Amino acid sequence: MIGTATAVGDHLRDWRQRRRMSQLDLALEAEVSTRHLSFVETGRAQPSRDMLLRLADQLEIPLRERNVILVAAGFAPVFPQRSLDDPALAAARRAVDLILAGSEPHPALAVDRAWNLVSANRMVAPLLNGIDPDLLTPPLNVVRLSLHPRALARRTANFHEWRAHILERLRRELELTADPALANLLTEVRAYPIPDGPAPRRPSDAFAGVAMPFQLKTEGGVLSFLTTTTVFGTPVDVTLSELTLETFFPADATTALALRTMAAGLDGR
Repeated sequence: MIGTATAVGDHLRDWRQRRRMSQLDLALEAEVSTRHLSFVETGRAQPSRDMLLRLADQLEIPLRERNVILVAAGFAPVFPQRSLDDPALAAARRAVDLILAGSEPHPALAVDRAWNLVSANRMVAPLLNGIDPDLLTPPLNVVRLSLHPRALARRTANFHEWRAHILERLRRELELTADPALANLLTEVRAYPIPDGPAPRRPSDAFAGVAMPFQLKTEGGVLSFLTTTTVFGTPVDVTLSELTLETFFPADATTALALRTMAAGLDGR
């Protein structure tokens, strides 16, 4: 069991350091002795399943990685991981679809941990006009569509500011999850050539730094959006814990009117 205990200790130490916590900090939060925590990290002690879950909770380790740690310690995974198409998640999928539909006339979509599109309401598709068809092959990656020069990048009026916002958000999520897929995505989109256009502007202070608007050029003019993020509060399934819902609200009266007109046109089909 020494090898197993050491592997578990490596996992815990890596996450503790990622969260910038000392052994003393974590021991106090998890109500264990610093000595025992040190023994666990060095492989001199084999932790119980309950202790691992308690430490993981204090470290805010994603559910997917909690399963990895449990398996490394010789325990069965606790958190199920199922497709949203699984009958067991039918109620959750209905809830997602209801939220997205109920957000209309505001565009709204759901993405997984790697920012792949899971579902979207009717208002999203009209905003994707003009994207290179090669980039619309499933799975659609929302970050890729946002920053690729043959996708929305060339239609984003405040591209430099929006790109910086997306890259910083990806960086923060990578720090929280340590997900290799996010690391690869971040490397990929950072390397995209930046479309020709005006030099970067100073960020607008219209929203006092609280939010970064997404300004999209369309045939009817520039639409300006503010985005909000929704996650499930207490998920017990890996898939649900990694699901994020993004809603695009109008940042001005012109955009609000354009969305209402667009929705009316969709209703009249």
